[in-house]
Amino acid sequence: MSGWLWTELGLADVLDIGLMSFLIYQAMRVLRGTRAFQSLVGLLALVLLYLASERLGLSTIRWLLDKLFVYIVLAVIILFQRDIRRGLAGAGGRLFPRFSTATDLSMLEDLVKASFSLASRRMGALMVIEREATLDAWLEPATGLDARVSQDLLLAIFHPTSPLHDGAVIIQKGRVAAAKVFLPLSQSRSVSRMMGTRHRAAVGLTEDTDAIVIVVSEERGTVSLVHEGRITPCRDANELRSRLQAMLQPSASGRDARAPSATG
Repeated sequence: MSGWLWTELGLADVLDIGLMSFLIYQAMRVLRGTRAFQSLVGLLALVLLYLASERLGLSTIRWLLDKLFVYIVLAVIILFQRDIRRGLAGAGGRLFPRFSTATDLSMLEDLVKASFSLASRRMGALMVIEREATLDAWLEPATGLDARVSQDLLLAIFHPTSPLHDGAVIIQKGRVAAAKVFLPLSQSRSVSRMMGTRHRAAVGLTEDTDAIVIVVSEERGTVSLVHEGRITPCRDANELRSRLQAMLQPSASGRDARAPSATG
């Protein structure tokens, strides 16, 4: 069997298969962490079901999927056009694999200290930590910084007299990539009306990406962690620290902390 395969398989076939595999892999890397990726996985499952129904002679399922496939593909493109557009825009920067490093514990400590220092002073803040899904689309209109994460820097950025205090900061690869970043507001009705613009912006971003957002409420002087559209209040620095470590440590991939959360 293997001898026949190698005699029939030419160099062009090997190159064709290799390139197609590489493109599919890179497309999944670009979309990983977004809602579009989940839809892509579901679409692949339907394709496998269609192939299985064809092999097993399940004519009803095959007929139904045959009729629905065109509409399903169109629905995915329409519903997730923003994710797809963002993924294509960032494909150039992610064409080749990047080497990732473990989360810098000193960076997390600065984030935790800055969060509760801001809360005690009733100074609002939004701090976004990028994960797998690229946030480059929100960096372009923002104010670029590329600075080391530090408590003093974050306190200076979010001070009411600072020209950068409006909006959020985005942290990429352990550094503050930009400030004065304006995030998409969530339209979800599950977000309590008591929540302000900062919380809606945090929910809006985490509904579309796998980013983690720390929100400091100016009105209530509280700190919350937002992930996957869920708002989780953190009572003290220890709770925020432990939650961030659980979410960002490499071994926590795919099993983020699922502690009870609140949306109001």
